[in-house]
Amino acid sequence: MDAISVIRTKRDRGELSGEQIDWVIDAYTRGTVADEQMSSLAMAILLNGMNRTEIARWTAAMIASGERMSFDSLSRPTADKHSTGGVGDKITLPLAPLVAACGAAVPQLSGRGLGHTGGTLDKLESIPGWRALLSNEEMLSVLDSTGAVICAAGDGLAPADKKLYALRDVTGTVEAIPLIASSIMSKKIAEGTGSLVLDVKVGSGAFMKNLEDARELASTMVALGTDSGVRTVALLTDMSTPLGLTAGNALEVRESVEVLAGGGPADVVELTLALAREMLTAAGLPDADPAKALADGSAMDVWRRMISAQGGDPDAELPVARERHIVTAPASGVLTRLDAYDIGLAAWRLGAGRARKEDPVQAGAGVELHAKPGDTVTAGQPLLTLHTDTPEKFDYALEPLSTAFDIAPAGTAFTQGPIVLDRIS
Repeated sequence: MDAISVIRTKRDRGELSGEQIDWVIDAYTRGTVADEQMSSLAMAILLNGMNRTEIARWTAAMIASGERMSFDSLSRPTADKHSTGGVGDKITLPLAPLVAACGAAVPQLSGRGLGHTGGTLDKLESIPGWRALLSNEEMLSVLDSTGAVICAAGDGLAPADKKLYALRDVTGTVEAIPLIASSIMSKKIAEGTGSLVLDVKVGSGAFMKNLEDARELASTMVALGTDSGVRTVALLTDMSTPLGLTAGNALEVRESVEVLAGGGPADVVELTLALAREMLTAAGLPDADPAKALADGSAMDVWRRMISAQGGDPDAELPVARERHIVTAPASGVLTRLDAYDIGLAAWRLGAGRARKEDPVQAGAGVELHAKPGDTVTAGQPLLTLHTDTPEKFDYALEPLSTAFDIAPAGTAFTQGPIVLDRIS
């Protein structure tokens, strides 16, 4: 095998053979295929696509590049969830302990934020003492004792994907749906979960901007999971407006605890329960009632045990940013639009996110929302509060907010669309 012949096959719209795929993934992981050659192949895949057979083999080759985990020793069925990323998407935080409280085990391998989308690990690291990095043995121990664990994927899990993702990020090939699907699913399948629910975000604050692309991605990932023996279903969910009333690390943890305490924003509660029901059904527990587990405090109990088991103090005060700036409503009327991307960009510029993976984040930075689309607002009332430790960032963060919302005259009819747009199984 040689890299040039593999590149030419896909460049000329041909189908890569299983042998070509196995060889190129292995050779790239070992360093015998150069970055410039793999970036050329990734661009050819972006432009010409892959069929289901190719994507399945590509995913299998990335899984084979590292270790595979197993949860066979657990007495509970396993269920995991993956979100493609959004703004204010704190759902994993209340969801994992909620599903565990209903009888499933939740091995949640999560990531960090990059750009305008937040990262679950960054949010949880705002809790004093909490650790994201666990060994496989520690992960299994926390999962066995509490029913849920949220942690970073180890270096041994699909190392080919880690290397390829970094390359795609700097070569303009992140958008290739076959590579997105195989990147997500290689880690989830290698993780060893028995069932998986995918939350594929759609809208301005999501990676997939329209339903057609989201359906293609969701269908591809569901097929990959199913073909690998993982019970997989996907929900397409709206990300045109931020989820909840916060976008930022400690801000979102605080809101998640409110949900676990039986309160919290209605949209966060609705989506958390919808995903919980899908996870429990996929895990073979369709009769479990996640709404009851929220109401009776059992989900909160699991949360506290899970945070403590990973070194965190569930009673500790969360970080608060030193500086605030309030954005007021410029007119009275009905708020008809609050753009997720613009809010996420502002939160990122305030210090809640990072431009590069090695950049630090501010735990207390972010944006707090005081109204959502459909609410009536009055000129001069607080619409958004910006939080940061570095007030010199306020002007930079305010730029995208100048076009982030629309206010229509009082009495304007407004209909809120559904959060769950479609289901793929």
